[in-house]
Amino acid sequence: MVSQETTVSLAFVAAGTVLWYLTYSTVENDLWAWIVLVGVGVLVPTVINERRG
Repeated sequence: MVSQETTVSLAFVAAGTVLWYLTYSTVENDLWAWIVLVGVGVLVPTVINERRG
């Protein structure tokens, strides 16, 4: 069975990838796309999993 932390991480990685692609295709600055990818795909699930204990 997949743990709750893994499920949260995978959901945000998928969302981060979609948002990265949309940002990359609409914004001319690649830095914003990178910030969205790392922020949504890495930082948000890490914070959520840490707060849940």
